[in-house]
Amino acid sequence: MDASSPHIKRATGADADRVNTLIHASSAYHGEYAPILDGYRLSTEYLELHPTYLAVDEDDTLMGFYSLLVDPATLARHDFDVPELNLLFVDDRLQGKGIGRMLIGHMLDLARSEGLTEIRVVSNPPAEAFYRSVGAEWTGTVPPSPPRVTWERPELRFRL
Repeated sequence: MDASSPHIKRATGADADRVNTLIHASSAYHGEYAPILDGYRLSTEYLELHPTYLAVDEDDTLMGFYSLLVDPATLARHDFDVPELNLLFVDDRLQGKGIGRMLIGHMLDLARSEGLTEIRVVSNPPAEAFYRSVGAEWTGTVPPSPPRVTWERPELRFRL
């Protein structure tokens, strides 16, 4: 894959298989963090309902993606007080090439254009440093929620 010419486009339900493949291939969720993804799959409906954007190359090869939870009913079901960056994944082979930063920049621009004032992030612990490097502020931790999540997770916010 060539990381020199990525662009971002809105995901559709037809992208579900390749998004799920990228999620489950991620080394960030192997080992102790693997249980959180056990049986996890994004549906075509999820991709249609929630703003989900793909970073793709000129051949439409998926390089990474992010997904926001902004729907008031969804936020209320999860007891969130602000929109949340639900998912951000970059192909392991392309990490460190600016794809994640590009996706975060797109997300922040989109959020601002929609009048949002902040975005919550509950991070995988090893990804906390990345989020802080792109402007998220640490606000606390989210306690474990066994059986799938047996570790504390950093909670951060992007303030727009």
